[in-house]
Amino acid sequence: MKILKYSLGMLVGMMMMFTSCTDFVEPRIPYTDFNTGLYLRTLARQSTSFDLFNLGTSRFEIDIEAVDADGGRSIQNVVVSVRHRRLIPGVGNQYIPSGTATQVNDVVVKTLSASEFSSNPESRFIGSKITVTTPEVLTALGMTQAQVQARDVFEFRLEATDVNGRVFNDVNASPDVKGGLFYASPFLYPVEVVCPLLSTFAVGQYNLAQTSGPGDPFFGNATRFVSEVVTLAVGNFNTQRIFPIKYLGGNFSNSAFSINFSCGQILKPAQGPGVGCTAGNPIIWSTNNSDIPTYELGTTDDSVIVIRIIDDANGSCGALANAPVELTLTKL
Repeated sequence: MKILKYSLGMLVGMMMMFTSCTDFVEPRIPYTDFNTGLYLRTLARQSTSFDLFNLGTSRFEIDIEAVDADGGRSIQNVVVSVRHRRLIPGVGNQYIPSGTATQVNDVVVKTLSASEFSSNPESRFIGSKITVTTPEVLTALGMTQAQVQARDVFEFRLEATDVNGRVFNDVNASPDVKGGLFYASPFLYPVEVVCPLLSTFAVGQYNLAQTSGPGDPFFGNATRFVSEVVTLAVGNFNTQRIFPIKYLGGNFSNSAFSINFSCGQILKPAQGPGVGCTAGNPIIWSTNNSDIPTYELGTTDDSVIVIRIIDDANGSCGALANAPVELTLTKL
């Protein structure tokens, strides 16, 4: 099988699609029930995680603006609700309040009125800040701080009602509205309970080596990942570290390979080199959930970091598919 690079034509097409979206300002949005409507654009995510060690001062905080044909002024209120979920191995997600991924049963934690939205000199739409503290969330859910565990997730949902009584939320909004970069209106914000790291932890130069797993079936290399010196840096959030990595003899690479230090576990978010053997099905690296490496909470010892992944977890290339691989980072 031959590894195929994504075509330049596809990239250009995606750029044209993005450009056409950004030129589109009137909110004629393909909701399930409405041809035109209202949405809540996310301007900034000020705080979207809870610190396990400082729950009393943690908060969910975002800046939003209301977008409609009248500058957002058709908004009547925004209801903020929350539920809590915990992943139990072998069982699945447990919800408080009870519910499922498709049947939401939330508790209202805050309501914003139209008067809490104000003009923004940099936009023609009115905006507001949503802030909910962890103590407010726990009180609403009938929980205590002692019941919160690492990697728990609190799901915040927004529901906007306009002056005509129409309701807009994550159920009737289209995928473009919820996931598109232009609209930036998911109506749903998962807030994970995290264990922050020191900014100096796991940064600097490391020797990277593949310490177990199969070799390169395409180019004959003894390992799939190239051994070299790499520099780790803090990523998009406190517990993420990124570094460049070379794959299959250096023929393919990723300049921002990421790992997450998640409350005692070292996880690999789904990511890949941007190539694949099957059109539309790229090679993906992801956490080996059957063999997750750990680190000690509160430790300052970052001399050796072990990463265990599944190579080509989506089975794009038969010769690569679903192979456990271990990478070891040794600090220089």
